[in-house]
Amino acid sequence: MFAQRLRVAKTRLRRFLTELARGVEALRDRLRIENDCETRGLKLLREWLSPEQLAQYDAGSYFDVTGCDSGKRYRIHHGASMNVHEIDGAGRARVGWCFVPNADLAAGDVMLAQKIALETDERGALAVAKKFVPNDTQPNIFVHL
Repeated sequence: MFAQRLRVAKTRLRRFLTELARGVEALRDRLRIENDCETRGLKLLREWLSPEQLAQYDAGSYFDVTGCDSGKRYRIHHGASMNVHEIDGAGRARVGWCFVPNADLAAGDVMLAQKIALETDERGALAVAKKFVPNDTQPNIFVHL
């Protein structure tokens, strides 16, 4: 009787471990794909940055761009939304602008799109952007306008 229960338990445990291993493998594959997208996005972004922008990004995970229409400076922080700040001459954030491509993209791809938009069609980008006030005391909390 005990030997039979032990065999049943062993069989159930083997099935459970097999299913668990399949789940782990599927998760590993999904993470590998997501990581590859992030890696490729950042690689492409880095290829498009000027030497000065690349140095800024490496030092602080942000880079500055100049708007093509107004000449204003914008700081694009690493991220995929609410990561663009209009900055003053001292480099302080004055206004935040939230605009992103209409797709689920890796952060590097979003930042590259924001860079290109501000440098080639600043007015068009800001026309669709949501304006917000950056909160300097808590950088991840924003007030929408």
